[in-house]
Parts: sequence; C-alpha cells; structure tokens
Amino acid sequence: MSVPADRFTGMGQRSDRFDVQISVGDDVVDVRAVGEIDIATVGAFRAALWAAPARPVLRLDLSGVRVLSAAGVRALIAAHLRIRARGGELVLVDPDPVVARVLRATGLHRVMPIHESATAGASRLAELASV
Repeated sequence: MSVPADRFTGMGQRSDRFDVQISVGDDVVDVRAVGEIDIATVGAFRAALWAAPARPVLRLDLSGVRVLSAAGVRALIAAHLRIRARGGELVLVDPDPVVARVLRATGLHRVMPIHESATAGASRLAELASV
C-alpha cells in the first residue's frame, strides 16, 4: 500500500460495539480503538492492527476502550510480537482505568510501554531513532 509522506487518515473498522481508526505518518502509525474488545470484536481489532503499515512506532490509543477481554489481550500480545519482529515498537496510550487494571493483572505493563498521552510516543520515537 502506498502512503503519502504527510499524514493519511481514514482507514478503519466500524461496528456497533467497536470502532478503530488508523492514521499513518512517516515514522508513526496512530491507532485509536473505541468500544469493547472481546470475542465478538477482536477480529476487527486484530485486522486493524495487521493492516497498519510498518513504521518504527505503532501508537495504540486505548482511552476509548471500555472492555479488554482475554481475546483482546491475546491480540495485543500477537501484535506486540509481530511489530517487534519488524524492528518496531507497540506503545499503548491512555488506557481507561478498567483496561489499565487488565494490563497490570496480565503483566502486559511490563512487556509493552504504556504512556499517558499520544505525545509521549513521540519521545520514544526519538529514542529509537538515536540508537
């Protein structure tokens, strides 16, 4: 897929319980998920993560996610491994308190960086670029 050098917005998946939007920049892919990530919606979530073009950082905004089930946790782990294998990094941004509790309970907070705002991923990108 050809992506212009400036930002491209508009790719996404939508259903009644789940919506995801993807914005692609030169060095960062921003994915914003909204709704519930469970067995019924994880397919759309996984498809969006897999459709994201390769960039050094994939920033996943979880501020609009109200539910993260075990199926969603598995999708996050698979995306983390896939992105890391390409030399990139999956950064989780602004998880809802309920989702943050799931991330802590499963230990994902030790595996994937979690930042408080979308701008925090930019500083991580600068770190990766300097290595």
